[in-house]
Amino acid sequence: MELFWYIVLMTMLAVYVILDGYDFGAGIIHLFFAKTEKDKKAITNAIGPFWDANEVWLIASGGVLFFAFPTLYASSFSGFYLPLIMILWLLIFRAIGLELRGQIHNKMWESIWDKAFGISSLLLALFFGVALGNIVRGVNLGNVVDGISTYEGHYFFLPLWNPTFSPQAEQLGIIDWFTLLLGIVGVVALTIHGANWIIFKTNSDINEKLKKVAFNLNFVLLALVIVSLLVWHVIEPKPFHNFIENPWLWIFPIITFTGLFGLFKVKSFQKHGRGFLFSSLFLLGGLASTVASIFPKVLPSTNIINPDLTIYNVAAHEYGLSVGVYWFVIAVVLVAIYMIIQYRVFKGKMDDVGYGEH
Repeated sequence: MELFWYIVLMTMLAVYVILDGYDFGAGIIHLFFAKTEKDKKAITNAIGPFWDANEVWLIASGGVLFFAFPTLYASSFSGFYLPLIMILWLLIFRAIGLELRGQIHNKMWESIWDKAFGISSLLLALFFGVALGNIVRGVNLGNVVDGISTYEGHYFFLPLWNPTFSPQAEQLGIIDWFTLLLGIVGVVALTIHGANWIIFKTNSDINEKLKKVAFNLNFVLLALVIVSLLVWHVIEPKPFHNFIENPWLWIFPIITFTGLFGLFKVKSFQKHGRGFLFSSLFLLGGLASTVASIFPKVLPSTNIINPDLTIYNVAAHEYGLSVGVYWFVIAVVLVAIYMIIQYRVFKGKMDDVGYGEH
């Protein structure tokens, strides 16, 4: 049952990254590339009917984490307390940036909330990439100092950064050069993803510019991915051991690079949805490859005193996990119905939605 709920949790997180990821990317596009009011309206129209529903996947993932892996939930929400509060505020500012902008038609007012929407989207993309970097790198479980645990073995606490900015220090920080690298990968990938969604859902004049932006950024993304794979050996001496022992796992890197190389044709796609498909494949494959590389660990320990947190030593009791399956089936049916209705109602181009106008 632990494996079943782990797959459920990772699937829900992947759906969240793909769906709310295009919202983050659209916000970054809005911040840097939307120069006219018409362009800004096109971007908010593209995500307006979807963004709040997309955020629910994050809440639902937190619920599954609490239910199925309570020890990991307790450990993570205490150790990452500071960045989680920052993420919460960023989510709030992104939301009110979208909702309050159209309340008053004044340039200063609109500019303030445009910046709130764009900057919060940028920082959310960065922080979620940094979060993935922390999971790959691991944390100092038990807060071991000079070979002695100062906390229980599954607890930890991290400051935002440490003085050395190193991912190999005894006292780690949330942000170091490795986690920041993955954060930048997240920003670039989601910017491309957001651009592809806007192209897919609008006929805006900005679309031709966005095709060029996505094409050029894809070179940056390829370089960052290569660098990330190279420096991964600094963090994990045998980063591909799971793939060597289980060759079928190579399907995930293949999906990742299929999406990545497919994006180089973004300027020639006749069907606007293809770019979004390839960026979704990259995000899905990248996330799946990352978690597959550390499986069954869910939070590695950087010391030899306390063991890694795995899906087996952080899971709830077998009985509770079994009973939860019945409720999960009901929830899946309800969510499927909702999403089918939502995407049918808002299918096609969104240029005339007029989201946020009052």
